[in-house]
Amino acid sequence: MFADCGRKSFLFLAFTIFQMAIAPSASASDDIVNIDTGKVKGTTSGTVVSFKGIPYAAPPVGKLRWRDPRPAPRWKGVRDATKFGPSCMQTDELPKSEDCLTLNVWGPTKRSKTPLPVMVWIYGGALAHGNTPQYPGAALSSQGVVVVSMNYRMGRLGFFAHPALVKETPDEPFGNYGYMDQLAALKWVQRNIRAFGGDPKKVTIFGESAGGGSVMAHMVSPLSRGLFRTAILQSPGVPTARSKATPMTPLKEAETQAIDYAASLGINGDDADTLAALRALPAETLIEGASAQDVLAGMSNGKPVIGISGSIIDGKFLTETPDAAFAAGRQVPVPVIVGANNRDLGIGQAATKDDLFGLLGNHAAEARALYDPGGNEMLDELKQQVLADRTLVEPSRHLADEMAWAGQPTWWYRFSYVAEALRGDPKWKGTLHGFEIPYTFNIPAALVKDKVTPADKAMGALASAYWVEFAKTGDPNGGSRPTWPRYDPAVDKVIDFTKDGAVTGSDPLKPRLDLWQKYWEEQK
Repeated sequence: MFADCGRKSFLFLAFTIFQMAIAPSASASDDIVNIDTGKVKGTTSGTVVSFKGIPYAAPPVGKLRWRDPRPAPRWKGVRDATKFGPSCMQTDELPKSEDCLTLNVWGPTKRSKTPLPVMVWIYGGALAHGNTPQYPGAALSSQGVVVVSMNYRMGRLGFFAHPALVKETPDEPFGNYGYMDQLAALKWVQRNIRAFGGDPKKVTIFGESAGGGSVMAHMVSPLSRGLFRTAILQSPGVPTARSKATPMTPLKEAETQAIDYAASLGINGDDADTLAALRALPAETLIEGASAQDVLAGMSNGKPVIGISGSIIDGKFLTETPDAAFAAGRQVPVPVIVGANNRDLGIGQAATKDDLFGLLGNHAAEARALYDPGGNEMLDELKQQVLADRTLVEPSRHLADEMAWAGQPTWWYRFSYVAEALRGDPKWKGTLHGFEIPYTFNIPAALVKDKVTPADKAMGALASAYWVEFAKTGDPNGGSRPTWPRYDPAVDKVIDFTKDGAVTGSDPLKPRLDLWQKYWEEQK
């Protein structure tokens, strides 16, 4: 089973951020912007104006289910853009709909004489769940950038490769519909962001977990070229930079998975009637048994949820694994920030210590000496360390290695900060998966509410300032912040966001990550 990532705490975080995002402002006033599909009216609060629930593509329903997203229809008059649109279909209990392809924009109320850099956020969730209200962009935007977030299809509605779809539209990309939604949103930004004060030539894409994996996918996709100039990958997973750690799905395998799922519902064949029957299924049916927990468990035990393919090497959007593209230098050559948390998510399973260290094959004895030198560490703690290193921590360093070797400006980090109110809780020995986000978005109160401290706020200001400066200039350094050295694979240095601030030094995990690197290199 995958390592404990503090799910209850994560759900609390998601709910709290959602509440913050939808809370009305007592001093709100409206603003109107004209885009290529009509006028939208947003809401001003303080120094930021937000526009929510803007359609960036046609509703993917009926005959457009499992199709490359189509242009959004025009509307007459002024469209209300003061509320988030419904999230895409998932098992989570929240406002959702199959008609979900909307995005949100936050921008400073005071327009700059020159267009501002743009930060486009892609949420994570194992490509099975996620939503945009969870990530309000006002605190980032107030620092002089335009922030965009989008919904995209997930699960069986977003990543599904039934062969009947190929017969219907042989020339279209198929299978990775969620990625194609993200691509459509990035193209929307190119067409419309100037209306919100943004510069389409200065776009940063950033995301966490499957969102970071999505950023990686766009870095290597031939279809995403020219749509962004910098990239931030926070604990990138699904995919990672090590294809064997969280494997992608070959097209033929994805087709088989879709055929098997359809057959489980009594739908067989690969002709137009088959496709019509699949499209007639209620969206609620298509999300059954496909929660993020189910998907992660399936990834851990090697038994994927039926009909769930995740990232597909479809031959058009993704022609190869990211690590194959990186090794050959076929990625887009942009500046990169990448890193992971010190208590990050691990995917895999082990019933005993022997099983766990056996994951490193012939290096099991070395692994035991590094992770459990006294032989007295608890199995659950070892699983957290070993599986996180395997799944996200070492792959993040590997991605930094590949970018640096290619000559791309690269900054590698680790996040270890824990809110002061949570220190001492055995569940919070470090930063759990996804819990750097309250700081990189500068919303630390989202995690601990009224228990937020000046130190928590200082970390939010510090981390978000690095992120925003990178979006502005392609380098996170500036101001009075501690210098973040550019990553060099030959130098043992990592910047760690800790209770003492951003501290640069030797990586205490280096021997463990080096061992994983040796193991992965032998698997080629």
